[in-house]
Amino acid sequence: MEMSANVILDAKGLACPMPIVRTKQAMNNLEPGQVLEVQATDQGSTSDIKAWAESTGHQFLGTVEEGEVLKHYVRKASRHDSAETKHPHVSDNEHLEQKLAAVEKIVVLDVRESAEYAFNHIPTALNIPLGELEERANELNKEAEIYVVCRTGNRSDVASRKLTQLGFTNVTNVVPGMSQWTGKMEKL
Repeated sequence: MEMSANVILDAKGLACPMPIVRTKQAMNNLEPGQVLEVQATDQGSTSDIKAWAESTGHQFLGTVEEGEVLKHYVRKASRHDSAETKHPHVSDNEHLEQKLAAVEKIVVLDVRESAEYAFNHIPTALNIPLGELEERANELNKEAEIYVVCRTGNRSDVASRKLTQLGFTNVTNVVPGMSQWTGKMEKL
């Protein structure tokens, strides 16, 4: 599984609580929405980092084991994670699942970061992270029926409004998004 992170933190050889201490320091230097890869050898670091991320509002994406090294991925919370939705066309997860089951010709646009997408995504979803959307919007058909997903419906709300401003005519924000998705998923 190929993962990308904005910053890599080397915490190999450190024992509890040092991986968490270093993770906190590194997260302070990240921009909201960026992903930190923490490389650790302490087996307890998986549950520690996951619990810390959840208690601070950051998103624990998952862990990849490479031999003795555990690579933990954490996304720094952003203002989009708590913003209220404003895009007028909103759908729920169940409606999107029905559309996919009926094999309707729709585009599922996943605007989460590539590391989030790699750990789980809707099989047919196209991944264009929110920060790249404006420059990559030409990859989408302006007349297509587009369902925009993220983790909670907040970044997808921002993306839906941005697409509408760019002239896309049939854009729907899916709420609550991948945080509660029960349909088919796959990993990279």
